[in-house]
Amino acid sequence: MSKEYLTIKQVTEKVGNGLTPRMVRYYHQIGLLPEARRSPSNYRLYTESHVQQLRRIVALKQQGFQLEHIRKLLQAEALPSANKALLPQLQEQYQLIIEQIVKLRQTASALEGLLGRDNLCQNVQTEAIAQFNLSQVASFWDTFDTAVTAHPESFPESLQYLLPDLSNRSEIEADLLSKLVLACGDVSLINFVQISKKAIAAARMALKSGCQVVGDVPAIAAACDRPRLAHLGCQLTTLIDNPHITDAAEAEQEFWHFETRQKVLSELTEGCILVIGYAPSVLISVCRAIERDRLNPALIIGMPIGFSHAPAAKRLLMRSGIPFITTVNSFGGGLLAATSLNTLAQSLIDKPDCHCYLS
Repeated sequence: MSKEYLTIKQVTEKVGNGLTPRMVRYYHQIGLLPEARRSPSNYRLYTESHVQQLRRIVALKQQGFQLEHIRKLLQAEALPSANKALLPQLQEQYQLIIEQIVKLRQTASALEGLLGRDNLCQNVQTEAIAQFNLSQVASFWDTFDTAVTAHPESFPESLQYLLPDLSNRSEIEADLLSKLVLACGDVSLINFVQISKKAIAAARMALKSGCQVVGDVPAIAAACDRPRLAHLGCQLTTLIDNPHITDAAEAEQEFWHFETRQKVLSELTEGCILVIGYAPSVLISVCRAIERDRLNPALIIGMPIGFSHAPAAKRLLMRSGIPFITTVNSFGGGLLAATSLNTLAQSLIDKPDCHCYLS
């Protein structure tokens, strides 16, 4: 057999990600994958184009796309005119998924209301559940809520029932993830946080040396723990020094029209920490400056908000080779970015000799 052809087994092994010969045959059957050439023994012979097509199918499937939508997406890729007809269908699928997320979020919130109660609040839990029936839905939570006025909430007790198992994480990393959950009130955020292997070590070394800390907008600087940063000898500055910027859209437009943005980036000190929580263009420009050897930060906390540019910017960050902490997809925001920095600074001051992150 010519080396340019692959068997169905070789194709599935090359694509990986759980792809099986049975799935490949099914993709042929429904017209998702072009038919392959046949050998004299009637075996399918695959080429690199089949491999690339299968990788696209697998990637889209992992993103939650239905097979019918994947087929139309691939058709639209070949025929740009098909995009117009495809967009309404994708919008419909998106709205259905959002409805499912809302229902699941409501269920999760109800469970959080039960599991996330500290020990003092749990004293009334068993009795309330035992007395619950469908006719009392409106007053069900009233029984629980009577206990909340007697004491402040104990967040550590609540989190121990809600957080997934973090025993495989270092103590500093687990603390960082817990603080991020508390910053947004969404336990599922943990699944979207990406921390590179050298991020914690790079952060501690940079902060210990009194590095420059750079936020993308003044709101980031306002949320940063200035007293602890000052204690470490770190100078806090901003890239977009406009106090009137209040949201991501304004930050994006301001930086995009900032004529000397590349010059400003190149003037940042080597080994600085960048905290980006608003504008995707800032993170993209930072990654481009790194590619051109005009910028060499110790760490990037990249959590800009957005639905197309922000995910792309974060992917650039994860390929940059610079230690990073980020939130994939559209998750993010200035509070999360500042919380990440503050938690790292606090852990360095509270536990300067901790080396758990090296294990």
